[in-house]
Amino acid sequence: MNGTMYGYVRVSTKDQNESRQLTAMQEFGIAKENVVIEKQSGKDFQRPHYIQLVNRMQAGDVLVIKSIDRLGRNYTEILEQWAYLTQTRNLAIVVLDIPLLDTRQGHDLTGQLITNIVLQLLSYVAETERQYIRQRQAEGIRDARKRGTHLGRKQIIMPPGFRELAYAWQHGEISSRAAAKKLGISYQTFLRRAKELCAPPAQSQVE
Repeated sequence: MNGTMYGYVRVSTKDQNESRQLTAMQEFGIAKENVVIEKQSGKDFQRPHYIQLVNRMQAGDVLVIKSIDRLGRNYTEILEQWAYLTQTRNLAIVVLDIPLLDTRQGHDLTGQLITNIVLQLLSYVAETERQYIRQRQAEGIRDARKRGTHLGRKQIIMPPGFRELAYAWQHGEISSRAAAKKLGISYQTFLRRAKELCAPPAQSQVE
């Protein structure tokens, strides 16, 4: 394929630096105006710039990415996207980190077979690694809970006088807003912590 080369760069958050991927694109010889940068959360994987790029590419054009995980979040997505680009859209793909994944060359049966084997193996390994990480995280959380480790948000230490004001609020002697103001905290925080400390409030209490 001798079409136009386009580079796709994606970082998962707006805080990450895309310079490593951009340098790789430049060294590969892709024109700066043909490089598309996407800064999106990896959680929802919405990629409007990627979609726009693929839609404007013509049959025979080449999509260059730094690593295989730029195509999808998991094994299934990567394989589906690969098939769509190469078969449905008749585009070529180059994965810079893996020279074997270059569909511009080796279009005989042996070359296609090697590419498919490498792609599926790498996608499977990437997905297995993610599952392993999630499993380790789940095991760590379970172990921490067994040890009694608090995993949630660290509770705010209440100012002096909190217990007295909480009991006064419980008996309807002071409103939560007035008590919170005395303590210098939000009334929502006071209410939450007071309810944890005291019995359920009576009907005569005011907020």
